Amino acid sequence: MNRQIILDTETTGLDHKSGHRVIEIGCVEIVNRRFTGEEFHVYLNPGRDSDEGALRVHGLTTEFLKDKPHFQEVYEDFVAFIKDSELLIHNAEFDVGFLNNEIKLIAKKNPPIASVVEKITDTLQIAREKHPGQRNSLDALVGRYEVGGYDRELHGALLDSKILGDVYLAMTGGQSALDFESDTKSNAEDIGDEKKELLQDGIRPLVIDLTSKEKEANQVYLKKMEDETGVKPHWLSTTDGE
Repeated sequence: MNRQIILDTETTGLDHKSGHRVIEIGCVEIVNRRFTGEEFHVYLNPGRDSDEGALRVHGLTTEFLKDKPHFQEVYEDFVAFIKDSELLIHNAEFDVGFLNNEIKLIAKKNPPIASVVEKITDTLQIAREKHPGQRNSLDALVGRYEVGGYDRELHGALLDSKILGDVYLAMTGGQSALDFESDTKSNAEDIGDEKKELLQDGIRPLVIDLTSKEKEANQVYLKKMEDETGVKPHWLSTTDGE
């Protein structure tokens, strides 16, 4: 089982070394490249105000956060949710730095994030490798991969985690690309059974040959699919030698 957790945070400012704190954590679970619906989401009382610039981004006021739990109150539940997963974070150094700071503020003996999970993958680095020299912020990737259906007037950790999940799946080949493999196997077995029944009845299945023009159009479409997803379609591999 490939269990991945998309994680994002909102903070009171840009640098935890200056005393800034985490005010929101949002996580969504993906197993075998499918969203499971399992989530971890919490707002936190940081015990301080947000910088004006940060407040404009997330809109989480001191008044709103004053009755929310402190990090130490949700720490064990948070660790239980991410434990033994692969964490996917956009600009991981930022979020991991803030979370490790929160963990140390509880007790210095507590293990850092990297010791709790199997792996931490920075999706920003993936984007930079796939799109060198281009803007690779989450907003830029949303536009590039045409990820829609979200209201991003204000940033939120859970919302951004869901969006990053869609972007990650598109950027690494798409959810449907892997789901299709199991579906194809099932469909192939069904088709195989149908063929057996037809041949047993003495009826040969109808085979329709494509025209050269149709084959050419199909090749163009498959090449476009490969360029957009970075994954070579199985049909393209089988027709390269023709």
